[in-house]
Amino acid sequence: MNQPPTPPLSPEELERYARHIVLPEVGGPGQQKLKRARVLVVGAGGLGAPVLHYLAAAGVGTLGIVDDDEVSLSNLQRQVIHSSESVGLPKAESAAAAIARINPHVTVEQHRLRLDAGNVEDLVSAYDLAIDGTDNFDTRYALADACAAIGRPLVTGAVGRFDGSVTVLKPFEKGPDGRRNPSYRDLFPEPPPRDLVPSCAEAGVLGALVGVIGTLQAMEAIKLITGIGEPLVGRLLMYDGLGARFETVRYRAEG
Repeated sequence: MNQPPTPPLSPEELERYARHIVLPEVGGPGQQKLKRARVLVVGAGGLGAPVLHYLAAAGVGTLGIVDDDEVSLSNLQRQVIHSSESVGLPKAESAAAAIARINPHVTVEQHRLRLDAGNVEDLVSAYDLAIDGTDNFDTRYALADACAAIGRPLVTGAVGRFDGSVTVLKPFEKGPDGRRNPSYRDLFPEPPPRDLVPSCAEAGVLGALVGVIGTLQAMEAIKLITGIGEPLVGRLLMYDGLGARFETVRYRAEG
């Protein structure tokens, strides 16, 4: 994306991000990349809450929030970007207010709508990368297909009652072996039957679990923006909260 030059970090920003800047892997150039970045977060709920918290604190310059829902009291057990005073407010508005308190240097763009096949490409094309914090497969496939078509990295996460997973999708690029990187449809060729995937309202979910998975998504986004480390491309990181175990499964493109 063509963007105007990013102004240098102010003295207040240099102090705010000092613990990033002293990291040789990040430094001033990496912090400038974060300031310049535009990240679309789809969903301001359980996963989106820690993602937005940590990306705002990290100094990501522009955060787009896609959510058409309102804050309810039952959200507050896990959606930590919202507060009791937010009940009844649009989630995008509540999250934007919280981000302003966390870091006034972050610009928030609110998209109070439901993402679907008709609007997803226009939304995704305005950002450098997207993060999937949704809770339904229709939106997941629409977002993943659009990111693949437009050429935007996608950090996707999912949770069950006590377990979760994270991966990074860049199917528009090739891996070190010359093969195309896998897509979301390579990992999940088709959605499971609706009656086999109960909602969190039906099955429940441990609040701290979404914090673990959402924070891992934020970490992957920061790695992608700054160019450090090895993102979870072609690797599905799975977390078992009850057993306190992490496992990584490799997957690849079909055909």
